Amino acid sequence: MRVALHNPPPDPDGGAEPVPQETGNASALATLQRLDQEFARILDIPADTSTAAEDLGQGGDIGTAAAEPIFVTRPFLPPFEEFEPLLRLIWQTRILTNGGPFHQELEARLRDHLGVPQVALFNNATTALMVALRSLDLSGEVITTPYSFVATSHALLWSGLTPVFVDVDPLTLNLDPARIEAAITPRTTAILPVHCYGHPCDVEAIDAIARKHGLKVIYDAAHAFGVRHKGRSVLNDGDLSVLSFHATKVFNTFEGGAIICADPVQKDRIDKLKNFGHDGETSVMEVGLNGKMSEMNAALGLVQLNYVDAAHARRRAIDTAYRKGLREVRGVRCLEDFGEDNANYAYFPILLGPDYPISRDALNEALKRDGIYPRRYFYPLISEHPMYRTLPSARREQLPVAAAAADRVLCLPIYPDLDEAVVARVVRRIANP
Repeated sequence: MRVALHNPPPDPDGGAEPVPQETGNASALATLQRLDQEFARILDIPADTSTAAEDLGQGGDIGTAAAEPIFVTRPFLPPFEEFEPLLRLIWQTRILTNGGPFHQELEARLRDHLGVPQVALFNNATTALMVALRSLDLSGEVITTPYSFVATSHALLWSGLTPVFVDVDPLTLNLDPARIEAAITPRTTAILPVHCYGHPCDVEAIDAIARKHGLKVIYDAAHAFGVRHKGRSVLNDGDLSVLSFHATKVFNTFEGGAIICADPVQKDRIDKLKNFGHDGETSVMEVGLNGKMSEMNAALGLVQLNYVDAAHARRRAIDTAYRKGLREVRGVRCLEDFGEDNANYAYFPILLGPDYPISRDALNEALKRDGIYPRRYFYPLISEHPMYRTLPSARREQLPVAAAAADRVLCLPIYPDLDEAVVARVVRRIANP
């Protein structure tokens, strides 16, 4: 199988392992061979007789395979000609980081685009989540979901906090507010919900519980760029919201993230925490870290903003095509359609019921054999990883809805330049496993 190097397999936490850099044509061939092997390892597919390295050696074009693999997502990139002038400015000014002009402009543009009071840019969402937790001076226990990417709970452990897992709602797969209230103890200081797949949590119920018990609420909004709820950005709910601008997200800056907050004083503290705790040139007021976004990442974000609406429209069209094609397929359930005003169409998860002819994992393998690589987001549950499974709240029998979802959900390919013919191909395979 030929591997298209311009379209590496996406991972929620990054891609392939770093490849040593070499020079010269022979070194380039060796590097491409290593990439072929690494991609094959990640995808768990056998290396074929025709590789990208062989294509280069024969004078062929990289990534022009007859049957290119279809991954669950493909990073959207704007025309390079629009990005290049900003790169040239970075080279000319040599302002690379530390809150440069592109960084400042992107924060301002995002405030307007998202309809939020304050935006603090970060190098990634995990760092942003750690700083968000630190900025609220939390201790003790934080109630959260087992059904998410591990970074949600990792940030708690890194911050010296104890995750308390509660089950999710069967319709949205977001935290179940009734379960939240039942899990509150004298040691509880905050709630960390996730807008799973970009679907808004029951923010009114969660915020009411937080007010009643004097708790902070930090929303992991990694999936929720542009998502609205009752006419306003869902990012305005809670005390803080954290966005991801990773390559796999609907808005990407290669890597990146942001904290959304309402209070400019809080934003000032967050900015200090992401810059080692510096308060001026010579004063360090508290223990911080390096969470700053570079000028190159911010510049890409400025160009990407020109394409967000068009990309959203394409994602919506693909979502509609999947729903129409899968409507009559027995044993397949799509999550509720929240409507174009509330959704960003970041993911397209399906749940396979007991009346579907084969298991979720069997369908996953069948699609892979067809060159289509969906993802089992989020399997296994966070609570089943070694660093969490000994927690009292991690017992699988206490999390039946999340456990069932982890065993049944399959996320199908969705990205702006996904061809309609591929969508039809995916639907046919699901309808005829």
